[in-house]
Amino acid sequence: MTVPEVPPRETRYGLVNDGDGWFVINARESRWRDSGHFGHYCDFEGKRRFRRLGINLNILEPGQPIGMYHRERAQEGFLVLAGECLLLVEGEERPLRAWDFFHCPGGTEHVIVGAGTGPSVVLAVGARGGRKGFVYPVEALALAHDAGVARETTRPQEAYRGFPPFSRCRYEEGWLPEL
Repeated sequence: MTVPEVPPRETRYGLVNDGDGWFVINARESRWRDSGHFGHYCDFEGKRRFRRLGINLNILEPGQPIGMYHRERAQEGFLVLAGECLLLVEGEERPLRAWDFFHCPGGTEHVIVGAGTGPSVVLAVGARGGRKGFVYPVEALALAHDAGVARETTRPQEAYRGFPPFSRCRYEEGWLPEL
């Protein structure tokens, strides 16, 4: 059986592919999200999420976390493609620079924060394992970087309470460097 190609659909925020087939899309032409405090990202997904693999291309300004400090059941991986970041992992802080890869087994407490003097680009991938298993623990280091919760929770909506909802946006020229 042949797997069909899914053609792109134009939206006011960029191209998107909907369906279960294969496709190729350029990140600069794909639709993006403005997550405010958490930078900008592109997840390459259409109306339905990818079933087994999550992937995000993130643009972080210095001081912007990629999300809230957490741990989850599924493994994740992060590759810094450009710029500098801080990795907050298991209560420790580690500097990251372009081409550093962070392997994150399930159960590892972590978050990445943009650092340096300009934007960073981080490719994040993770196994999809359902919506259960997230824990947002209280961690002083994460709180110091505006990436932590004051009270432990297992509910993302509680962890992100106080931040505006993410909104769709178009890619802006210059977010992604020429490599």
